[in-house]
Amino acid sequence: MASHPDPHASTVDTMSFFLPPSGGIGLKPAHYNDVLDKDTKVEHPSWVEVHPQNYFGNGGPAHRWLTAIAEVYPLSFHSVGLSLGSADGLNRHDLDKIADLCARYEPAMVSDHLSWSGNAHDRYPDLLPIPYTNEALDHFATQIGRVQDRLQRPILIENPSRYLSYRDDEMSETDFIHALCKKAGCGLLFDINNVEVTATNVDLDMEAYVDAIDPSIVGEMHLAGHAREDHADGPLLIDDHGSVVSDITWKLYQRFIERAGAKPTLIEWDTDIPEYHVLMAEVGKVEAVLNQHQETDNHALAS
Repeated sequence: MASHPDPHASTVDTMSFFLPPSGGIGLKPAHYNDVLDKDTKVEHPSWVEVHPQNYFGNGGPAHRWLTAIAEVYPLSFHSVGLSLGSADGLNRHDLDKIADLCARYEPAMVSDHLSWSGNAHDRYPDLLPIPYTNEALDHFATQIGRVQDRLQRPILIENPSRYLSYRDDEMSETDFIHALCKKAGCGLLFDINNVEVTATNVDLDMEAYVDAIDPSIVGEMHLAGHAREDHADGPLLIDDHGSVVSDITWKLYQRFIERAGAKPTLIEWDTDIPEYHVLMAEVGKVEAVLNQHQETDNHALAS
């Protein structure tokens, strides 16, 4: 992820931060004991991801658990509160807290969203879409630059799940993402479930979307489930992270991996939290896709 000489881009040295190119889980308190279980019969992820906002307190049980887990697993910090798209600029309180946590835990990756969630007066519990315009591109790149300068590391930005499009968009979502990564010197957290959700809701070609993404900008991937509402004018998909990954998302993921190679891939499950073995069964599907790709590559090299 190289820096770009744009004056609004980050001036951070583009040091490398990497997660294992294998399956991880979104870590929930219900599974703290499971991931630390030393029983050799218990399946474990290769890495774990947390929302840093859940660890903004200075101490207590949450930090005791995370300290123990960080000694075993690489960490990814997936922020949900920087609000990089807000017209008034990013949430500096969250940025300072994330910087403190990065110094404390040294995560392998830090990410946030292509969205906004607040203004000068209010905060919203949603990741709201931004318009895909050159003005928004310049603003968003500037905010990412401030984050990367503060954290002294490149970050990843996640493609959104959308329920509407702006009439005045000047470019496609995939073109905006590539321009943003180039301008800001950041990378992409590629959420395949969000592709299915967005493509269904705003009528995009989901395979074309996946094929348009340059694998070189992807530093992490997410897979999750969603809810479906059927209406007279067609289905509406809700990105609730509350179920197993859909068959369509699995097919899109496999399509991308066949072209991109192995990538760090998270099973994201944030509502209706399942038993640990259910979560790890989804991780097993990730590993099956990655292993199949590796076997295909090995066969091709041997031929």
